[in-house]
Order: sequence, then structure tokens, then C-alpha cells
Amino acid sequence: MAKIYTFEEVGKHNQKDDCWIIIHGKVYDVTSFLYDHPGGGDVFLVAPDEKDTSVGFDEVGHSEAAIEMLETYFVGNVDGDTITSKTVAGEDNHAPTQHTYAPPSTNDNDFIVKFLIALLMFALPFVLQYYYGKGSNKSPNGDN
Repeated sequence: MAKIYTFEEVGKHNQKDDCWIIIHGKVYDVTSFLYDHPGGGDVFLVAPDEKDTSVGFDEVGHSEAAIEMLETYFVGNVDGDTITSKTVAGEDNHAPTQHTYAPPSTNDNDFIVKFLIALLMFALPFVLQYYYGKGSNKSPNGDN
């Protein structure tokens, strides 16, 4: 069973020689990765009340390999009960979240709707050409 850490405990690990972060309720010791991180190690060195980096992690759009690599730094979970109003998302920080990564779902209804819209956009000029053009005796102004 994974160890449970308080938000405050994780916040104490915010130095170059001891750096922990929280991503989606999981605690990671990224100390050994600071100098290897492509975006630089300073992105991990945040104020103790900003240790939840879930939003920033998701916004960057990390690869599957990066997500898998992250698991090698896993040390435990954050206790959601220790999150105070100070750690709630404000202008400069992100609220901790307690959900797991889920790839975007593929909804068949979305595909069908998009397909029908594309089909309509493709067919509409031909229908209008037939109705107002050579294929009909009608003209746009109503004259025959």
C-alpha cells in the first residue's frame, strides 16, 4: 500500500536537493530528475503551497513515455483531507486534484455528427447548383 503524505509534508520538499511534487493526487520525488527535465528543473521548485502541478503537467501535453517515466518517481499519495483553503486554486497556484489520467474518449455519436456536418457542407453546393442552376427551371428571383 502506498504511503500517504499531507500536503504540508510535500510542501517541505521544495529544494534542489530534495524536491517533491503532486500530480493528480500522487506524490513524486523528482529530485534526481531536476537536471534532466527538458523544461529545466526550476519548474519543479515552487512555493510550498503550490506543490500540486497537475494543471501545468496536463497543459504541457507530456508524451506517454513521460507519463510512464513519472511512475518511477512515485513515493505515495497526498491526503486530500489536508488540503486547506490556502492550497485552493488562486491566481498563481493550482488546486490539488484526486483523479487519475484517462485518455480522451472516442464517442461514436460525435463522429457521426461530425461526419454528417462534413457531408452536408460537401453536398450543399451541389444541391444549390442543381436547384438554382441548369438542373431546374426555377431561378433565384422566382421567375421561370
